[in-house]
Amino acid sequence: MIRPSSSTLRLLIPALSLGVLLIAVFYLQPRAMSYVGLNLLFNLAVPIALATIAQMMIMAVNDLDLSMGASVSFTACVAATYLQSSPLLGVLILAAAIAVYAVMGVIIYVKDLPSIVVTLGMSFVWGGLAVLLLPAPGGTAPDWARWLMTSKPPFVPVAIVASVIIALVSHLILMRSSFGVLIRGVGGNQRSLQRAGWSVLGLRAAAYGLAGLFAVLSGIALVGLTTSADANIALRYTLLSIAGVILGGGEFIGGRVSPVGAVIGALTLTLAGSFLSFLRISPDWQIGAQGAILIIVLALRLLLNRVEKREKHV
Repeated sequence: MIRPSSSTLRLLIPALSLGVLLIAVFYLQPRAMSYVGLNLLFNLAVPIALATIAQMMIMAVNDLDLSMGASVSFTACVAATYLQSSPLLGVLILAAAIAVYAVMGVIIYVKDLPSIVVTLGMSFVWGGLAVLLLPAPGGTAPDWARWLMTSKPPFVPVAIVASVIIALVSHLILMRSSFGVLIRGVGGNQRSLQRAGWSVLGLRAAAYGLAGLFAVLSGIALVGLTTSADANIALRYTLLSIAGVILGGGEFIGGRVSPVGAVIGALTLTLAGSFLSFLRISPDWQIGAQGAILIIVLALRLLLNRVEKREKHV
């Protein structure tokens, strides 16, 4: 009898969660089972998926980024102002933001500081800069970003197509490349990498820089959907990105992550918001309901892990 591997189980649980929610939504609202319906259901999936992948890069090296929502909000404000009016200056600002992420990873490692403390402090920095750029909601999304996020490919909505591309690209980077092996090695066995002569400092800087890149893409995608921005537009993304990684099979330690699972987790959380809206649950309670869904899925995963361990001992 062929038993599924642990990596297969990590993908199976979030995929089943997404499937169950999708069936529930179709049951409550049959009209959602269409091109337009799916487009509405997964409208915000792309920026959430990109933010989740960004968080996953940080978690792959055993750290946690509590500034993710604020940094995405800052990127959105830059995209809605400088990236629209002065594209070159906007690109330079976003490149500097990515560099700040890399430097943040270096400082955390060199000074041996808790990542949650440093990133929490950076969240106030990103938030302050966002307020300076846009004291009040406004700005305009770049035409190309708006076109990209509202395009209508045949058969499947752009949100699903983009999510598949994000999953494939991040999977190739983190799971199929030598760079990805080294990044996961930092989280799994840092000392072994040091003994082999690899620069842990450089790898952590690269992981943080890559996270910064995905965070920038998330902010641009979000502005492309909303067509404007404000300093608080993506603050929820901090918790959503962490939940997406965990829901998708990732763990807080050991460099254990699943890029495909993380994107599925992001899609599940996006769909959960639509599902809760159909149930007419107040937006004030939706975060708590999403947290309950996450707890249920984690409990199921823990149960399956225990069953697997028992079978190995038998």
